Amino acid sequence: MPPATQNEPMLTIRYVLDTDTVTHQQLGQQFVVSKLQVVDRSTVATTIITMYEQLRGRLAAINRKQSDAQVQLAFRHLQATQQYYCTARVLSFTERATQIHQRLLTQKLRIGAQDLQIAAIVLAHNAVLVTANQRHFAQVPSLPIEDWTHG
Repeated sequence: MPPATQNEPMLTIRYVLDTDTVTHQQLGQQFVVSKLQVVDRSTVATTIITMYEQLRGRLAAINRKQSDAQVQLAFRHLQATQQYYCTARVLSFTERATQIHQRLLTQKLRIGAQDLQIAAIVLAHNAVLVTANQRHFAQVPSLPIEDWTHG
């Protein structure tokens, strides 16, 4: 995916990959990889929230008390994650996304803070959220969702 630019709001984004879908992609999950091969990759992005969640998880793994081999593996995962985001289109938490997020907060949805931020970014881009986490995201009004983890 090409990197985002300063003109991000002008980008035509059709699909936004949630954290679980990005993880499936990174692990080479067959159905996700196959779907990415048939869609126009220039219309696919992820979010700064997903990047934050993954990096936070990688750093937490490094900081756990563990064997030398586990620490080495944790650093390899961190580096692979960094390399992924060097080529991924990453959508920002813009002013429009912030406004949508504030509106969603007033609806008292039972959804995690980062998931609500991801939903706001997707809505700001009038895109489809690609996630296997339909139970939470289905609560967000007018949020189109697709699950690419099944054939």
